[in-house]
Amino acid sequence: MTANEKAKAKTEQAKGKTKVALGSAIGNDRMAAEGQAEKSTGDAREAKEKVKDAFKH
Repeated sequence: MTANEKAKAKTEQAKGKTKVALGSAIGNDRMAAEGQAEKSTGDAREAKEKVKDAFKH
């Protein structure tokens, strides 16, 4: 996995988790949903890179 893509994935996951927690804490369902979507995007990016790595070796 390229370091840049891995960093993007981790950043998206962290930002998503933060938005979900904050949205839930203040009762903002839209923010929580946006956070979940962002976290899912990070998860998908990480999974894609892991698959690419598996086929390189």
